[in-house]
Amino acid sequence: MSETAVQDIHGPKRWLGLLLWLIASFSAAALGAFFMPGAWYDSLNKPSWNPPGWVFGPVWSALYTMMAVAAWMVWHQGGYQHQRKPLTWFVIQLALNAAWSPLFFGAHRPDMAFAEILLLWAAIAGTIRAFYPVSRAAAVLLIPYLAWVTFASILNFTLWRLNP
Repeated sequence: MSETAVQDIHGPKRWLGLLLWLIASFSAAALGAFFMPGAWYDSLNKPSWNPPGWVFGPVWSALYTMMAVAAWMVWHQGGYQHQRKPLTWFVIQLALNAAWSPLFFGAHRPDMAFAEILLLWAAIAGTIRAFYPVSRAAAVLLIPYLAWVTFASILNFTLWRLNP
């Protein structure tokens, strides 16, 4: 890694980088705002362990923040040029994250959303694996996200099966 790259990221660009990763992460969340649960979701048969609606906002806010900080920590180790592979994994999982709400809530397709969330799970696992050699802390920050998506996958599958 060149000395210039390190200096650039330690200067004012460091905090701009964090802001940009936060914006990128929360942009995926913002897409979900266009596809809210609504009457269709309310009418679905749900398992007894389905969390109340108010849980999702705080959980996702914390997860998107941790995702952004994790990406920033990896980016901080030489920028996108030096961390292309792990940050590409991150961008892929973020795109898959953004695609779930339109499939589930928008298209009312729990079956397609389930297939998509399995891809998301694999992409998050790939991101953790790619982040680990660069920043163990960044990889660890993504573990709650993987755990939540594991739970969400089970819930998605259950909702699909309860509502054929």
